[in-house]
Amino acid sequence: MAFPDSESLGVVVQDSTAAYPGSGRYEILDGRMTLQDVDETVRSVLRGEGVPLGEPVEREPGGLLFELDGTPVQLRSRPVADAAPDTLDPVDPPAGRTQVLLTAAGPLSGRAEVVFDRLIEALTLRGRCYTDAEIETIVGGMPLVARYADEEPAFRDWALIFRDHYVENSVGFLLGMERAGMDPRWIFALSKGDRTEHRDRVHAWFLHRGYRSDTLDNSVINGSADTAARAYALAVNERVDDFVRQAHAAGRKVLVIDDGGLLAQGYGADGVLDERIDGALELTVSGLKRITNAPGELTVPVLNMARSRLKSMLGYNEIADSCVRRLRAVLPGEKFIGRHVLLLGYGTLGGRVAHALRALGCRVAVVDTDILALITAAEHGYETYTSAGEALGAHAPFLIIGNTGELAITHDDLPLLPDGVYLAGFATKDFSLLSEGFEGLRSTAIPHVGVRYALPTGTTATLLGDGRSLNLFEYEGIANRGYDAYRAGTLIAAKTLCREAGLLGPGLHLEPVDRAIDDAGLFAAYYEEYLASGARRPAAPAAPADTTPVAR
Repeated sequence: MAFPDSESLGVVVQDSTAAYPGSGRYEILDGRMTLQDVDETVRSVLRGEGVPLGEPVEREPGGLLFELDGTPVQLRSRPVADAAPDTLDPVDPPAGRTQVLLTAAGPLSGRAEVVFDRLIEALTLRGRCYTDAEIETIVGGMPLVARYADEEPAFRDWALIFRDHYVENSVGFLLGMERAGMDPRWIFALSKGDRTEHRDRVHAWFLHRGYRSDTLDNSVINGSADTAARAYALAVNERVDDFVRQAHAAGRKVLVIDDGGLLAQGYGADGVLDERIDGALELTVSGLKRITNAPGELTVPVLNMARSRLKSMLGYNEIADSCVRRLRAVLPGEKFIGRHVLLLGYGTLGGRVAHALRALGCRVAVVDTDILALITAAEHGYETYTSAGEALGAHAPFLIIGNTGELAITHDDLPLLPDGVYLAGFATKDFSLLSEGFEGLRSTAIPHVGVRYALPTGTTATLLGDGRSLNLFEYEGIANRGYDAYRAGTLIAAKTLCREAGLLGPGLHLEPVDRAIDDAGLFAAYYEEYLASGARRPAAPAAPADTTPVAR
């Protein structure tokens, strides 16, 4: 499954089918829900399964007793203490947790097992959801999105497929799209498959909100997925096709906000797939590369957020900050100051990461194949090389960072790697030689750190994280306020595309993005909100977020 219970980060489930001799099944779980949430969830499932509502009997606060096919089942729940916030910003008052015990007095029939399982599934999903107070905190942490989330009439005629990381700022962005007029019943959210810290909570909340939610893994788009992942992706694509078909039948156009994953498959071209979208916003440079290699000719307008002045000037500073913070958190026992680091790729992100590490005290060397990038790096005082092999012949770094988005370490480079070196990828393909494996390569997983490889040379190398962007490995990535401007700019661009889709021709468009952001005064609002000296004024009136569930 896309979001298996075993990966849940918001709910703890202990599974057992043999509690004590002579007794039946029991389950223990806990999540962020009130006693009332538990009661309402259980009663809703029982109604849906045809268990008469007159049967549940409240025995005590937080307790119910009912029968499933003649077997007594007892539910007991209680509030439990919580050690830390489960959101980036603390909630005041803190969001509580509830522990639930569901026990059957004896063996359950097949039909009763099904109902019992559905009770556990519903309670697990409810317990993962963000609370109203947590959602208000997330919305409050994105004031620029709130400022630009005013009504956009064009949204009434569109449906949205949003494919991105499942993090808090994605929640805040989609709520902003709703406030601007996008119907939540016509939002389909897709995770890119990264192991972000709260992905299960985001997924559960999206479903609770009334969105469709699933995973279309980047490994499938990049061609590195295994057979099971490819099969799952085919099923997801069928759901996407059905969503597009339903939207068009309802008289709606379909907007995609993505990193090229859907366009790479041909959703933006005629005659490639059965269904075609009507416009897109491209978020990443890697997505631009995927669009270039996509089948068919692009026949829809695509606004280029990836190369916008907004992302280049503001977005990458925050991304680089999250990369370095995550790197140090994964290696808390390592010394960084004064040690050699090799940086592969001195582009928009790589240059900022290099500066941050040098400011920390690292001795950074740079590899790039672009001569202008090397000139820039050299004139900023870095040692520069045209290949990883050349650099490794001159240095023995304790850490190698990949930012290229291409294969950066080859078989020829393996004998040159220092024993025990750490590899940190901030683009997925850089260290794919190891993450995708080859014959004779042995590895050991190190939980919460990465994978240690025993190389054919007799040395070891540890790939941090899961081979994808390290700043998204068991982490939220960028702070909500740090990505607030980029999400606000994406909202502005989405409004522009939906208003002007008939005027924009097929292909990639950058100028309309920069123009719309300038016309909206986003840079001035950003400066006023976060950087101006003196008293800080709110970007938008504080108002509680509408978190009412929407029926699908």
